[in-house]
Amino acid sequence: MLVLVLNCGSSSVKYALYDWAKSTILTQGNIERIGAEGGPVDHKMAISDMLSGLTNVDTGVISDIKDIVAVGHRVVHGGDKFNKSVRVTSEVLDTIRALSSLAPLHNPPNIVGIESAMAVLPGVPQIAIFDTAFHQTLPSTAYLYPVPQGWYKEFGVRKYGFHGSSHLYVTKRAAKILGKPRDQVNLITLHIGNGVSFSAIRNGVSVDTSMGLTPLEGAMMGTRSGDIDPAIVGFMAERLEISASEVVGILNKKSGHLGVTSGRFVDRRDIEKAMNAGDEEAKLSLQMEIYRIKKYIGSYMAVLGNVDALVFTAGVGENNATIREGALSGLERLGIILDVEKNNTVRSSTGETFISSPGSPVKVLVIPTNEEAVLVEDVVAILEDRYDEHTRYVYKFEE
Repeated sequence: MLVLVLNCGSSSVKYALYDWAKSTILTQGNIERIGAEGGPVDHKMAISDMLSGLTNVDTGVISDIKDIVAVGHRVVHGGDKFNKSVRVTSEVLDTIRALSSLAPLHNPPNIVGIESAMAVLPGVPQIAIFDTAFHQTLPSTAYLYPVPQGWYKEFGVRKYGFHGSSHLYVTKRAAKILGKPRDQVNLITLHIGNGVSFSAIRNGVSVDTSMGLTPLEGAMMGTRSGDIDPAIVGFMAERLEISASEVVGILNKKSGHLGVTSGRFVDRRDIEKAMNAGDEEAKLSLQMEIYRIKKYIGSYMAVLGNVDALVFTAGVGENNATIREGALSGLERLGIILDVEKNNTVRSSTGETFISSPGSPVKVLVIPTNEEAVLVEDVVAILEDRYDEHTRYVYKFEE
């Protein structure tokens, strides 16, 4: 059973072809410069070209595109309309389209990708997997903002959260590794990549998360500011004589590590290298990220009351020992005791690993994320009519 997974941006299509029976990726890639000179004219052409490559006599990995039984689409924003993945219908597409005001940079290209795949692969089931779905278990005390309630009722202004497939995967895996029933595990999951989000997991479900209405809220990230005084938007719009939306654009694309290092660094490896060479901005930038991670850990420990484990995941969380050590140093009185030597040896390639000391009351894990495993299984389970929301559905990787 072959499943094609697509992640469509405004000018790109990331794709991967999975063999479900063998649990392997047959091929994956990224088509860029869509609509630009020298690139595909549109998403439909990009997907068509990609499918031609998959079946190429000399370089292809399959003999016939009819072998593809379904297409899974990563959709950034499902609002409060979707708490699980769904088969795409005209009604589902209309709902995703109506939610575009919440994610104007993401949902429109996601829709174009779905429509393009439907045109190129007519009759093949299309499945939408939402970044926001996992966090639909947040209580109203966590997802509502202290603003006029008409903003929520009329415009949907609330916390939604993102990176849902990643938080879901590591939550399920952590419960398995800890030997606890998945509905009895309390975790703080730390997805740290270029984009960063944290989640408080109580009894196996998300009860708080750092990203909000959009991915801008929360932690300091590669190019995003994360939490700031919201009055800064109006203040800087006046000072720079630009619109508020332009200021938000700067907060999304030119802030975070990129902003603190004067536009020089985003990649934490480059930042750490520069820091070790004596670069003060690089040092400050890394210290700022570590400080903010530590604040979220403390606040989520307060929210949860008791925590079984902290889980680091995603590119930086899995590979950057300096950030992990910095974020956990000084938390011994909270029951978090890091094995520093073990921490220094752990990378994504190490696999699922404890980095806490054996006697640490709160365990610390590094679990390489596998969002694709969630996406593909959602697709297959929907096709086989055995899918349900994650509180009731048991994933293959949990068994």
